Amino acid sequence: MGKKPSSPVTDLPEWLSLKKHTPVINRKNRHLKYLITEKGRLENFSLNGAGIFYDFSRQRVDAKTMSLLLNLAEARKIKKQFKEMTEVKKVNNTEKREALHTASRSFSNEPLLINGKDVMPDFTSVRKKIKEFASGIHTGEIKGSTGKTFEHIVVIGIGGSYLGPEFVASALKHLALKKMKIHFLSNVDINNFGEIASVIDPESTLWIVISKSYTTSETTANTNQAYEFMMRKGLDPAKHFATVTSKGSPGDDPSNPVVASFHMFDFIGGRYSVTSAVGGVPLALYLGYDVFERFLKGAEEMDIHAKETPPGANLPLVAALISVWNNNFLRYPAQAIIPYSSPLSKLAPHIQQLNMESNGKYVTCDGMPLGVPAGTIIFGEPGTNAQHSFFQLAHQGRPFPIDFIGVINPCYEQYKSISKGVTNHQELWANLIAQPAALAAGKDDADTAKYFPGNRPSSTILLEDLSPENIGRLLSFYEAKTVYEAFIWSINPFDQFGVELGKKLASGIRSKMAEKNKNPDYSFKDADPVTGFYLEKLFKGYKK
Repeated sequence: MGKKPSSPVTDLPEWLSLKKHTPVINRKNRHLKYLITEKGRLENFSLNGAGIFYDFSRQRVDAKTMSLLLNLAEARKIKKQFKEMTEVKKVNNTEKREALHTASRSFSNEPLLINGKDVMPDFTSVRKKIKEFASGIHTGEIKGSTGKTFEHIVVIGIGGSYLGPEFVASALKHLALKKMKIHFLSNVDINNFGEIASVIDPESTLWIVISKSYTTSETTANTNQAYEFMMRKGLDPAKHFATVTSKGSPGDDPSNPVVASFHMFDFIGGRYSVTSAVGGVPLALYLGYDVFERFLKGAEEMDIHAKETPPGANLPLVAALISVWNNNFLRYPAQAIIPYSSPLSKLAPHIQQLNMESNGKYVTCDGMPLGVPAGTIIFGEPGTNAQHSFFQLAHQGRPFPIDFIGVINPCYEQYKSISKGVTNHQELWANLIAQPAALAAGKDDADTAKYFPGNRPSSTILLEDLSPENIGRLLSFYEAKTVYEAFIWSINPFDQFGVELGKKLASGIRSKMAEKNKNPDYSFKDADPVTGFYLEKLFKGYKK
């Protein structure tokens, strides 16, 4: 085995001190069942900030661990980097761009200058246009081609163009306008389109195409499918389509008229874009603009906390340090996100993309091998469903850290039937309280099949309720945590070259399919044997 490559990060004295400290935490007397019983454990290992309570008392850390981690944060100057990100430094060094997703929910009067131009009026203008458009849809001033008011919203987009908006729409569904129904057409799989087409009323449907370049193959295919579907219904697409795209893209072309077009900005990546027009247009239509703005203000509050709060009291910064500790020192490759709140069911898929696409990197910003794994495998399901799905593994199989998320006040408090002496919400909380405790402490048993090793780390995040503000705070917490992790590792969380290779290969295969569609006698002899095998399977089974 050759020596692992080092990097300026892993060679830091602060990193080496943490490496030296790891065997101490791995000692038997540092088992979580002992740590959690120490006096003041909860008070000393929990934080309150920006409307969120963050309890990391059941993480495998002690006071020394936290001190060393904060030393690492200082050495890497991650707070300074975060501040520079919000103040227009080109932190996306590979694409030579700023990363100004926090500006999309800022209501500050402070200017942000890019090449001498203040970009804040652009954000204000987009929000104003979204508000006016939503009002026009809701009052019926803007109608479909047959005069029907809009009741169905279909979002066409993939990746960051839908995961964030879908999370927020699901989390705030209890506040949705009664008349509006939202659907997400992301997958190029025709089954996704067919399911939506079967439940919408085309005459009252507004399609919102979200694509920065307006050239993404899956989105283009679904857009073409939707256009053809509407025309076959005798409807004018120009009266039923809106776009969210870059200025001057094919989706912002006056020769291809739409109901409205909203601009995206190069300095906001897709997975960070839910507080821009990407989320703003569909969410303002589905929830109402006022709810969307409340969501923005919650995100802004956490942004300010992440930027200004000292490191030891900074929720996303501390969470990022613990994540790096778990990943690189305790060597947990995965993390689960388990919200004990059904409306948060789409949180894990969104954070999965946010974190894994941002931080699944191999080299530092300087192009040097990082030397340690970056990024974490993110997955999750709502509790208590998760307990009856994969918690056998969580308790007795391979361990993985978990973020438990609790909501104190449910959306539907009027339902309070009693089972086993408690309400449904109380039953939910009984499990929320029990699971982290069981994972931490474990259980001795003479029957080895019933032995629980414990020492399995978790954090608990509490929200007072599912208000728009709290959903904004939660979103911003995970965004800031992701960025802080990247700044610790010295990687770029704003590019995503890892998704390109498969796309390029697909382009070549697509051209062979297109040729076969034009010329039925065309063979796939020039393809490699494996590709040719699967192409033959597809076309032999395809019946027009």
